[in-house]
Amino acid sequence: MITVLRIGHRPFRDKRITTHVSLVSRAFGADNVVVDEKDEILEETVNKVVKNFGGNFEIETGIEWKKYFKNFNGIKVNLTMYGINVDNRIDEIIEKTKNNDMVILVGAEKVPMDAYLMADYNIAIANQPHSEVSALAIFLDRYFKGKELQKTYEGRMNIIPMEHGKSVKFIPGEEESMKLLYNENADEKIIKHVQTVYKLAMSIGRYANADLKLIAAGSLLHDIGRTKTNGIKHATAGAQILRDKNIDDRVVNIVERHTGAGITKEEAVKLGLPERDYIPETLEEKIVAQADNLVAGDRLISLDTTLKNYNEKKLYDAAKKIKELNDELSLICGKNLDEIEKEVNNL
Repeated sequence: MITVLRIGHRPFRDKRITTHVSLVSRAFGADNVVVDEKDEILEETVNKVVKNFGGNFEIETGIEWKKYFKNFNGIKVNLTMYGINVDNRIDEIIEKTKNNDMVILVGAEKVPMDAYLMADYNIAIANQPHSEVSALAIFLDRYFKGKELQKTYEGRMNIIPMEHGKSVKFIPGEEESMKLLYNENADEKIIKHVQTVYKLAMSIGRYANADLKLIAAGSLLHDIGRTKTNGIKHATAGAQILRDKNIDDRVVNIVERHTGAGITKEEAVKLGLPERDYIPETLEEKIVAQADNLVAGDRLISLDTTLKNYNEKKLYDAAKKIKELNDELSLICGKNLDEIEKEVNNL
């Protein structure tokens, strides 16, 4: 566990710099930041970044720093231009923290001598005046040997690396998903259907320990393409609507692959779809597809009823795949999906 301890914070003067200290802490591999002065606006700002861009980073303000630093059970580092050059001590610090937590003290104003005396290491990035934000970034980069820059986050918003321009894709929440449907003029039939699929998919997702953010968006938006067409192409139409709105590719794939238990490349060609596989691959894709299979209109129906409907249409291969998908998800959930349906019906 790596904690950054920010001291000397003055809310009305240092808000921007302390925010940057917090964001550098998160982006460069620390687990949390604690700040000496209580600052609820700072907490709100950092927590909003974590909510949108992902990770488990935490912030706490209003900490009595001397007590915290003195009693910290681990390696204590004080970043200061008066310390020993980071390159002369970083290997030793890495070794010492293999089995120990570490706290890194970063001052906003003149750091009291107590910090120097309590620290296990007084470390300088350069013995010259410069920004504490840069010092923290360089120290963490040296500590992780650059590997922190490869860390990925599963956030609501995801930055897509580009040579030119800017691209951010996002996972819409429940309210945003409903707004997207209404903006596309979804009728009440579509709305009631997707809300029922959402309830079932979320229940299955909880049992399966799946990503509920993806399931919520995918289940509510899976039939957005029906605002354009009610045929087999509604899934690809819906996927294109979402691509045009910069929706996260994981949600787009849920929508594009939700039909039945998936469509193979060969089947797609016969149906007049673009030539590629539309088989659900991820757990979230499979859950939304099967939840949709178990909902007719706005009513939950049993697997037997679903299979009977497919077999009556002589869609035997599709029925077989739906049964296999149902068995797979029941095994993952540790509970038959019919039982989960009954729970949803009783809500």
